[in-house]
Amino acid sequence: MQHPIETLETVATADEMIACQESVRQVFVDDKVSRYIVQLIQATREHYDVILGGSPRASMALLRFAQSFAAIHGFDFVLPDDVKQIAPHVLGHRLILRPESRLRKKTVAVVLDEILNTVPVPQMPAGGPSR
Repeated sequence: MQHPIETLETVATADEMIACQESVRQVFVDDKVSRYIVQLIQATREHYDVILGGSPRASMALLRFAQSFAAIHGFDFVLPDDVKQIAPHVLGHRLILRPESRLRKKTVAVVLDEILNTVPVPQMPAGGPSR
């Protein structure tokens, strides 16, 4: 009997994957959105319950994921709400809570929710991109 992995066929070539990566990088990110990402990451480092917050790589991952999220949904720009929606998925596994916080039943999800509700969401300029 043949193992199912041996019957898998190519879905995309390496060149197609590189082209996808390059197209995602073309999705526009306003400076306000970039600063918002930096502020979120900084807030993870300063939160009382977090012993190890987001790294520079976490901020890059959040940026790229936001661009991918927008592209998948057919948009050529990232909104702050995109970042807010995906942040728990990108950052959830990257934060380490203090032991005493975990003993108080704090979770990474609760801490991220606190951060997302504390860091002000930037207002995009009137007449700018909207969906």
